[in-house]
Amino acid sequence: MSRSSSQSFVLEFVVFGFVAGFLAVPIFHQLAQLGLYYAVPGRNFPWNLRPNALGVPALVNLSFWGGVWGIVFALVQTKFPRGLIYFLLALVFGAVLPTAFGWYVLAPMRGQAVPAFSIFGPIINGTWGLGTGIIYALLTRRR
Repeated sequence: MSRSSSQSFVLEFVVFGFVAGFLAVPIFHQLAQLGLYYAVPGRNFPWNLRPNALGVPALVNLSFWGGVWGIVFALVQTKFPRGLIYFLLALVFGAVLPTAFGWYVLAPMRGQAVPAFSIFGPIINGTWGLGTGIIYALLTRRR
C-alpha cells in the first residue's frame, strides 16, 4: 500500500467514519431518544451531560463510542449497494450490531444480566445508523 493510498484509507474510513458516527449521536440518536422520551413514560431525557465514573460527560462518551462504531460502519458499508438500500442497510447496521454488542458483550462485562429484548435499543441505534450513513455519504461525496 503506497503512502498516498494509506493516507486516503485513513481519511476516508477512519476519520470520516469516526466523524460521521460521532455526529450521528447528538443529532440522530438523541433525537430518537427525545421522541421516545415524549412517547413512553419513564424514558431518560436525551443530551445527558452528567459525568460518568471517569468524569466525561455522558453525551461525549456516547458520541466517542458512536465514532468508533462509525469506523466499523465505514469499513462495512463498502459492500452496501448505493441508493435507498444503502440507507436502509445503514439503519439495520445500527439497529443490530451496536445493540447486540451492548446486550451480549457490554452488559455481561459490567456484571449485568443480558437484557430482555426491548425495541428501544434497536430504534435508537437504528436511527444512529441511518444518521451515520447520511453523514458519511455527505462527507465522502464531496471528495
